[in-house]
Amino acid sequence: MSYRLFTDGSCLGNPGPGGWGAVLRPDGEDDIDLSGGEAHTTNNRMEMTAVVRGLDETPVGSEVLITSDSSYVINTMTKGWKRKVNQDLWAEMDRAVGERRVTWQWVKGHAGHPENERADRLAVGAAEAIRDGRPEPVQSTLDISESSASVSEPTQASSPNGAADNDAAPRLTHLDESGAARMVDVGSKAETERVAVAGGSITMQPETLALVRSGGFEKGDVIAVARVAGVMAAKNTSNMIPLCHPLPLTQVVVEFDDTSSDDRIDITATTKTTYKTGVEMEALTAVSVAALTIYDMCKAVDRGMEIGDVRLLKKSGGKSGDFEAS
Repeated sequence: MSYRLFTDGSCLGNPGPGGWGAVLRPDGEDDIDLSGGEAHTTNNRMEMTAVVRGLDETPVGSEVLITSDSSYVINTMTKGWKRKVNQDLWAEMDRAVGERRVTWQWVKGHAGHPENERADRLAVGAAEAIRDGRPEPVQSTLDISESSASVSEPTQASSPNGAADNDAAPRLTHLDESGAARMVDVGSKAETERVAVAGGSITMQPETLALVRSGGFEKGDVIAVARVAGVMAAKNTSNMIPLCHPLPLTQVVVEFDDTSSDDRIDITATTKTTYKTGVEMEALTAVSVAALTIYDMCKAVDRGMEIGDVRLLKKSGGKSGDFEAS
């Protein structure tokens, strides 16, 4: 008998609680939904687990066409991408694939492919069940006595140091499979609260900073103007950064600290939204434009000012999980 196997993985944070989902279609029979999850895992491990558990539901020697949106899984199995992490699951993958006649098909995720979307819903549901303390057992109705292994709940495992395993095949999300620039499709993502904090600084002569503090510039209050410029920049980020999504910002706060040094102003921007994608670029843009505004207002007396250390300090919300700079 031949089979179609549609698989997907999900992780609420990377690492974090994760789930896998698979839709198994035996030739001429009804589809079978499979799913399961782990409390601490990564998205790539869930993608791999979906394939392994789905294959283990088919008899040894079966012909199986696997359809997945995971470039990580398919390109590793078909193009020889290096296996830097997840050696335990790659061994399971090799075993399960080696016992069957497997072919691979990649599909673009969240592009309306019905079985891919169904596998995604199973994976997300399993991840949410794990997160909420509602362990969801694997569902199966097949009698596969010929199979080399029966399906069981996956054991907890994570990549070294709990790090995400995407480094095995880094991928720029703003490039499509052919390398062309694109705006990422976030239509299927959930709207969640997202917060980003960015920082930076501008260094100047001590005499320049003294003028800033005293309000000694003809153009006006340097800090007040820079604060407004940072807020406006955050609101207009999508107009300046080509592939950024326009976001419904709920808050932008730009703060300045000139107390830590006699020649530097530190800038911090906090941005918030409840939406389908993050606000890191808005925070970084706010810091950058605030610093540039200070430069513009002070350049008449100090053209040697230096803007530096612009970076993301922390973020929260979204599928990729929380981040905090070390």
